[in-house]
Amino acid sequence: MSPRNWRVGVAGLGTVGAGLLTFLSERPGFAPAGGQVTVSGVSARSRSRPRPFDISGLRWFDDPVALAQSDEVDLFVELIGGSDGPAKAAVEAALKAGKPVVTANKALIAEHGAELAALAEAAGVPLLFEAAVMGGTPAVKMVREAMVGDDVRSISGILNGTCNFILSEMEQGGRAFEDVLAEAQRLGYAEADPTMDVGGFDAAHKITILAALAFNCAPDFAACEVEGVDQVELLDIRMAKDLGYRIKLIASAERSDEGVSVRVHPSLVPLAHPLAQAGGALNALFIEGQRLGRIFIQGAGAGAAPTAAAVAADIADVMTQAVRPVFQRPATELAAFTPVDRSRSLVRAYLRLLVKDEPGVIAAVSETLAEAGVSIESFLQKPVEDAEGVPIVLTTHSVSEAVLAQAVERIAGHPAVIKAPRLMRIARI
Repeated sequence: MSPRNWRVGVAGLGTVGAGLLTFLSERPGFAPAGGQVTVSGVSARSRSRPRPFDISGLRWFDDPVALAQSDEVDLFVELIGGSDGPAKAAVEAALKAGKPVVTANKALIAEHGAELAALAEAAGVPLLFEAAVMGGTPAVKMVREAMVGDDVRSISGILNGTCNFILSEMEQGGRAFEDVLAEAQRLGYAEADPTMDVGGFDAAHKITILAALAFNCAPDFAACEVEGVDQVELLDIRMAKDLGYRIKLIASAERSDEGVSVRVHPSLVPLAHPLAQAGGALNALFIEGQRLGRIFIQGAGAGAAPTAAAVAADIADVMTQAVRPVFQRPATELAAFTPVDRSRSLVRAYLRLLVKDEPGVIAAVSETLAEAGVSIESFLQKPVEDAEGVPIVLTTHSVSEAVLAQAVERIAGHPAVIKAPRLMRIARI
């Protein structure tokens, strides 16, 4: 077969798979390198499920591994999802058969990227995953290719459109988390089981991948510190805004002399900051290099058309027949993550307390913080209608995370504190 004509097998015919098949049927000769792309086989969990395109003329495979190994497939596209199971087995089969792989599976790459990179490099074939991070917005290419001449210091941004939509709608509509989550599920932004999104795990997979590319490390999802948005209350959104901030789920990766810090947390962002201005389901990302300074990209982080466009871009790259290491360096040379000791990490923080309306409470809180060595930057007490107590909010100057955690634990034990304090970081962006 001429290398200018590629037979593609597609496993997974959900939203992205449907978008990709539609794109390839409309533009089979889209690649700048020339040639044609033909879908030679497909696989999914259900053959009879209604779909917005006709698959009757395509060869069907019940088993995605069989599709990956088929002699009629030159390039395998995995859109099944999940870190293990059929997705991992099919990608491994394709790589062992010496076939290039394109995937949108962020969980697979974040949790098994190093071993899959070793398989790809041993076979001398590409393993590409642009669509795994920020959908059609080229975050992976930016870090892996455009920043190769620089030393990346940090990456931070909004990497989950579902959480961004929920937080935006809570603020704009004054609605509780549960109400907005139900709407996100009706609109298709959130799954029936939204844990991966609202628990922060989706964003954690993505920042793990970007950190690996940026810092020449093997992806290590287990080293990522993760907190979702499911505990963010409307009261926090209102109080933060009164202090000049907007709450966003921020994914960040930072390299220092002490090691690498990779984390996902609800964080307070100044209202005028570009990340605070990214509303709805948008994704947005800052990349800071030693030589280039700060680069900002923003765009659609999900959806059929944007994500299919990213998959198609990777297919086009494969068609050039260029092969490079999957994570900047050969898999055998990738360093392990060295997590930063949290006790040495400094943060500014937002602390919200719900207390009984009685004398001496504020003084007791201030005294406890002072004794622990925590300096208060700003303070806000604002009675809220129908609240079970009086909300007190304060922000701190930079302080050790360990010191702050100990102080909050002491405050939580005060008899006037009605419920557990709410602690969030103020983003360093």
